[in-house]
Amino acid sequence: MDRVDFVDTTFRDGHASLWAEGMTTGMMLPVAAQMDAAGFKSMEIIATSHFKKCVRELREDPWERMRLLSKKVTKTPLVLMMGHNITAFDLTPFSLLKLFMERIAAAGINQIEVMDAANDMNFRVPECVRFAREAGLKVSLPLIYSYSPKHSDAYFAQRTHDAAQLKPDVIYLKDSGGLLTPDRARTVIPAMLAHTGGIPLELHSHCTTGLAPLCYLEAVKAGCRTLHTAIPPLANGSSQPSIFNVMKNLRMLGYDSSVNEEALSPVSRHFTYIAKREGLPIGVPLEYDEYQYIHQVPGGVISNLKHQLAQMRMEDRLNNVLEEIVKVKEDLGYPIMVTPFSQFVASQAAINIMTGERYKQVTDEIIMYCLGFWGREASSEVNPNIKDRILSLSRAKELGSFEPPQPSIEEIRQNLGGSSVSDDDLILRYIIQEEKEILAMRAAGPPREYFTSTNPLVMIIHELLQRGELGYVHVSKGDFSLTLQKHGGMGRG
Repeated sequence: MDRVDFVDTTFRDGHASLWAEGMTTGMMLPVAAQMDAAGFKSMEIIATSHFKKCVRELREDPWERMRLLSKKVTKTPLVLMMGHNITAFDLTPFSLLKLFMERIAAAGINQIEVMDAANDMNFRVPECVRFAREAGLKVSLPLIYSYSPKHSDAYFAQRTHDAAQLKPDVIYLKDSGGLLTPDRARTVIPAMLAHTGGIPLELHSHCTTGLAPLCYLEAVKAGCRTLHTAIPPLANGSSQPSIFNVMKNLRMLGYDSSVNEEALSPVSRHFTYIAKREGLPIGVPLEYDEYQYIHQVPGGVISNLKHQLAQMRMEDRLNNVLEEIVKVKEDLGYPIMVTPFSQFVASQAAINIMTGERYKQVTDEIIMYCLGFWGREASSEVNPNIKDRILSLSRAKELGSFEPPQPSIEEIRQNLGGSSVSDDDLILRYIIQEEKEILAMRAAGPPREYFTSTNPLVMIIHELLQRGELGYVHVSKGDFSLTLQKHGGMGRG
C-alpha cells in the first residue's frame, strides 16, 4: 500500500489555533517522548510568534522549551515556524536573523519553515535559507494558499518552481485560512507537484470551513504524501484535521501510514484532561461557512476588530468593515490574508468605515506596502489609481526614503544592554522590547510539569496545596510517611 507520512502540529499550530498559544512547556513534556515514538515525519513545536506569549503571559523561557523538548524528542525532527523576520511587523536585520538560526539550532531545532506572506521567493527568503543552511538546519518553504482571481493553478505552479530553485528540503501548501476545497485540491496539487523538481510536497490546512479533512484525501489521491495534522482535542475547529480521522479515512482508501495511532491515544487523553480542567476549548468539526471565502479574515483578526469597534461603541458596524475589507483587498491586488497583511487590510478597512471616506486617512503600514517595503512584487499589484492616491499623501513622501537598517550584531547588542547580554537574551530583548517582562519570566523559575491523572497522587497533593486554608499535607501508607509544608505562594502547575 502507498504510505502517507504526517507532520504533527499539536505543540505549535494546534494550541495556537485553539488555545491562543496557551499551552505551557509543562503540559508538553509528559507526552513528548510518546509522540517521539509515534512515527511522525517531524513535529512543529514553536513559532516566533510564541516567544512573546511565552515571556509575557506564560512566564516561560522559549529557549528552555526548545532545549527541554529536544531532550525528550530524540528521533523526530523538531520544527520552528517563522516568517522571514522574527517579529511580525518589521524586517529583522540580517545579522540578527543569522544569529537566530544559529541559536535555535543550538537549542535543538532541526528544521525551519520560512514563510513570505506574498509567496515572493526572492524577497528575503533566499537569505533566510542561506543562514539556515549555515546553521545546519533543514528548510521547509510554505506557499500560502489563497482564493482570488490572481491565485490560479498557474500562479502556484510558478511559485513552486521559484521555491524549488532555492533547493529546500520540503515545499508545502499552507492553507492558513482553510480556503482550499476538494475540487481545487484535485487541480492545484498536481500543478505544484509538476514543478517541485523532486522535492517532497506537503499539505497544511485548517478546518475553518469544515473542508480540510476532505481536501487531505483528495490531495493524497493527487499524489501528495505528507499531511499536517493535530491530536485531539487540539485538532478540528480552527486547527488542523485530526490525525485519527484522517488515518481512518486513508485506510478505507487503501493507504498505509507511518504513524502508530495507538501510541497517541494517551496523548489525546492527556490534553483532553487539561482542556477540561483549565476550561480550554476542545476542537470540534465546524459547519461550512461560505462567507469565509468572501472576506477571508482570520478568526483572531475578527476578534480584535470586534474589540476595537466595541471600544468606540461601533459594534454594529462589523459587517460594514468586513464588506470594506473585501474592497480594500481588491484595491491592494489581493494580498493573502495572513500576518502581517491581514492586520494591514483590516485596520485600513476599519478606518475607511470610521471616517466615512475611503483612504482619507491611511496607515503607515499600507503606505509602506505601496512603497514596496514588504516586497516590490506585492506593491506592483496595487490598483494604480489607489496607489497614486496613497503615495500622494505627505506621509508617503516622509516614508519614501526609508531604508530598513542593517546594523551589525555588535551594534544591536550595544543598543540592547551591552557586551554582557547573552545571544539568547539579545534575541529576547529584540522581540519583547521590555526588559522587565524578561526579568519577570526569569523570576518565575523553570517550567514545571503539569500534573494529570497519569500521576494521581502527585496531582491530589498539588491540588490540596493550592487551597489557601491548608498549610501542609501529610501522606502515610504502612511504613511510609511524607509531610509537605507549604512555604509562601505555590508556583504554577
